[in-house]
Amino acid sequence: MQLTRQVHLVGSGRLGLELSNDFDCHVFLLDGGSEAALIDAGVGLETEKILENIRATGLAHKLTKIILTHAHSDHMGGAGELRAALDAQVIAPAEAADWIRAADEKAVSLELAKRAGYYPEDYRLQGSAVDVEVREGDVIRVGELELGVIETPGHCRGHCSYLARGERTLLFGGDLVFFNGAVILQNIPDCSIQDYAASVDKLEGMDVNALLCGHMTLPLRNGQRHIDLAIQAFRGLMVPKNLL
Repeated sequence: MQLTRQVHLVGSGRLGLELSNDFDCHVFLLDGGSEAALIDAGVGLETEKILENIRATGLAHKLTKIILTHAHSDHMGGAGELRAALDAQVIAPAEAADWIRAADEKAVSLELAKRAGYYPEDYRLQGSAVDVEVREGDVIRVGELELGVIETPGHCRGHCSYLARGERTLLFGGDLVFFNGAVILQNIPDCSIQDYAASVDKLEGMDVNALLCGHMTLPLRNGQRHIDLAIQAFRGLMVPKNLL
């Protein structure tokens, strides 16, 4: 599904458009001209559906990178299988890289998520090699596009967002901020309201057009308005509406 001239949606679960497995986050394909990249990789169940959607775009031949926002299972569980199928590099936040390599279910709170009923008890996280680790201020080149790396913990540790400036400003925000300024705060050890507020605050004045978040509705115009609602809530000593 083409969202903008440069962005296709190739995966999406029950908290989205149901293009792929129920537990998948939104998985984006970014077309940088001479090169393409995936943003996030889904949960790792029925990954063939994501691959079918990638092939349907006609861009599979130039897909060389899989860029992960964080290590939660619905965003990274499919990275290893996609890496092998596409012969692509996996790029991930440095803090989360070892958890991804080891498929560390405790570190990424999967044990707690299973107990809460978010995943089936028999689901097992699949790890992936991480070829490149990124940190705040790094730049990832995808063809003629550059993605600026912004460290955005709060939803969890080791969370990064990626900002692309061109004819439009695109923010691939993972689980940072959503439509109408919602957030995802969860009772897990590495979720922090204070870190969340500081991370959202970094996005002030970015003039984001398309807010390409990990779930639910995707604002393709006026994305900054939704970010600003979260900023205002935190600055008012309140907590934005929780998406879940």
